[in-house]
Amino acid sequence: MSYIVYDLEMTVRRKKGQVAEIIEIGAAKVVLKDGVPSIEDTFQSFVRPVVVPQLSEDTVSFTGIRQEDVNGAETLGPVIRRFVEWIGPEEYYLCAWGPDDHRQFVQECRQQKLPTDWILNHNNLQKMLSKTFKLEKHQQMGLKNAVEMLEIPFVGSHHRALDDAMNTAQILVKLFGQLQFRRNKISDDAKLESEVVYKTDHYENLPFASLAKLFDK
Repeated sequence: MSYIVYDLEMTVRRKKGQVAEIIEIGAAKVVLKDGVPSIEDTFQSFVRPVVVPQLSEDTVSFTGIRQEDVNGAETLGPVIRRFVEWIGPEEYYLCAWGPDDHRQFVQECRQQKLPTDWILNHNNLQKMLSKTFKLEKHQQMGLKNAVEMLEIPFVGSHHRALDDAMNTAQILVKLFGQLQFRRNKISDDAKLESEVVYKTDHYENLPFASLAKLFDK
């Protein structure tokens, strides 16, 4: 079992009707060694946007990602293929801080007709932390405040995918014994923010089955 803690950076939307596109994926793989969680590996890739290829000044200012970073990057399909290959064939949980990245992954994959069957066992660590510390719903905590509360040194820059994923993974490692992870999957007719939970006597995860459908845009 592995815990894939990921973060997305997206283009900034300022006006109604503007489309947000993923421009960076960062992730940390947490595994158990003798029952103790530790970060084993990392993944990072820029993603070339296709709807609006030119990054806005707001996006560059907010994320620090430059136009030249994405110009030479692959589009979302090939990057996800490499991401799923990096995750590996074993059973895993996907973990993110808040609900937005999960929603964005599902939306863009559906829009670009990319497989979504690998987006499963998704857990919102922000929500899990709030439950652990019995915070009210309106007290959802930001990532930076969470690491400060837990006295974890913040690594890197805020709003960069790998740095945020690493800091989120440190929260998972520190609170691991207090967290309850859920198995779930998305369905074609479910709302993006909903969770469809399933229970089976035999769990089989075959994320590579749909990789052949991924192609360069």
